[in-house]
Amino acid sequence: MANAADAVDRRRFEALTRPELALPEVPKLRILPDKEARTLTISDAGIGMGKAELVEHLGTIARSGTLAFAKSLAEAPAADKPSLIGQFGVGFYSAFMVADRVEVTSRRAGTEEAWLWASEGKGDYTLAPAERAEAGTDIVLHMKADAEEFLEPFRLQTIIRKWADHIAIPITVARDGQDEPANEGTALWRKAKSDVTEEQYAEFYRHVAHAFDTPWSTLHWRAEGMLDFAALLFVPGMKPFQAVEGERESRVRLHVRRMFITEEAALLPPWLRFVHGVVDTEDLPLNVSREMLQATPVLARIRKAVTSRVLSELKTRAKDAEDYAKFWEEFRPGAEGGHLRGCRAPQGHRRAAALRSSAVEGWTSLADYVSRMKEGQEAIYILSGDDAAALAASPQLEGFRAKGVEVLLLSDHIDAFWPDRLTEFEGKPVRSVTQGTVDLSKVAGGEAAGEAADVTALLALLKEALKDQVSEVRATDRLVDSAVVLAAPQYGPDLQMQRLLRRAGRETGGALPVLEVNPRHKLIARLAANAAGDPLLGETAGLLLDLARVQDGDVPRDPAAFARRVAAALALG
Repeated sequence: MANAADAVDRRRFEALTRPELALPEVPKLRILPDKEARTLTISDAGIGMGKAELVEHLGTIARSGTLAFAKSLAEAPAADKPSLIGQFGVGFYSAFMVADRVEVTSRRAGTEEAWLWASEGKGDYTLAPAERAEAGTDIVLHMKADAEEFLEPFRLQTIIRKWADHIAIPITVARDGQDEPANEGTALWRKAKSDVTEEQYAEFYRHVAHAFDTPWSTLHWRAEGMLDFAALLFVPGMKPFQAVEGERESRVRLHVRRMFITEEAALLPPWLRFVHGVVDTEDLPLNVSREMLQATPVLARIRKAVTSRVLSELKTRAKDAEDYAKFWEEFRPGAEGGHLRGCRAPQGHRRAAALRSSAVEGWTSLADYVSRMKEGQEAIYILSGDDAAALAASPQLEGFRAKGVEVLLLSDHIDAFWPDRLTEFEGKPVRSVTQGTVDLSKVAGGEAAGEAADVTALLALLKEALKDQVSEVRATDRLVDSAVVLAAPQYGPDLQMQRLLRRAGRETGGALPVLEVNPRHKLIARLAANAAGDPLLGETAGLLLDLARVQDGDVPRDPAAFARRVAAALALG
């Protein structure tokens, strides 16, 4: 199709100085499948080829008439140059992958002679005079038995929509004696934004994304200068249905001079894989290989520019919190969005990342969180777990709420991973409230009520009773209503990461948790008063540890022992 389109462009170009070569009123490329004869005919009304050109271009693999023509136009004014995309030296010979014989009948525009070139792809060919009423070329493929699917009109239309939808010349496929349009006939991304309607954008989005909704955001721009590319990208309005988890790589289409090359150029990182669209560049050769795509610095610069533009758009749209929340609900981590707020996202997107908070309704951002930080607050505090509602009620938040300190609640399944790598934001360290000791003494207000009991002896006895299960037992002032809470050591995984590692059958590096007790709680005060002579303190210590685990959404290590301890405690009143 590309070569046929180029032939028409060449004829149009030459007709500027030779009016007798003028094209038909409505030139088109016709595809005629014939199941009975098992042939597929491709016809164009282009410049055609004479005898010598057939020998030169089809008789020698890797010759390209388009490429030679392009070189001859090097000095022509830019406004007069046609856009040529068929610079494939060996492309014609791919026909023998599906055909055991290929016949090319061509008549050069401006001549009366037509010639028939034929070959079975075995290294030789025949060339003989032929008849053709008009200038142009007919290619007849005698299809192999295992390639008859390409004689189905629907299959042909699908291929054309994918690979040649951008070709400006109308392409038709014959079905039941009628020529049916098979392409849109325009490279929408090459047009100016002012020349494209919202309806055209929506229609193209549905085509390229195989979707039925309307895009939430449309990005259409042209980069010129060190890089030369056009891009038309869409952020979907809704997450597509997938019976299983989908591809983890970006599928933005790479075109070179309007010609579709691949969907596997990874033009966007995996955490932006929900974005669909087209990037079309002038800076790569049409015969670009997979190895070249991986190594060329041109594509690396295009990737960086495209990613930056998408993130800039998301950051801008995030200013409308209500509208952005709709997007985030669809594509937040754990669904199609992947690693949207992960540490691999550039700083600009972390600003646009939406998160839940212990202090505000709906979604918020890291930037908004920083703007609300209390005087004396030294860090951005986070709490990760499996359920947002459970996190909001967690005892881990009691001391923070008392001080009016906001905590970000992270309940998506990847949220346990990225905080370890996102160590700071706008100069503020990111800290898990379950990790190490948290000092809120510099934040005014929320002083603990009640008198603290002397728990020195109790802490030593609890540590002895739990020596194989905890690394430390200590008093804390970050609890208000709860008696105990768990914390992770200062270094190593936090509590949620430890739980995930255990579920995956992975060791946690020998990191035992810390049991923190509230010296102002009535239960702890009573235990402290009777610690020295309590024969059941060992059982009580185990019960306190299991209660702390349950509060954090974990399970007791020995459920049967936990049930027995609870029953015994109830029996004692």
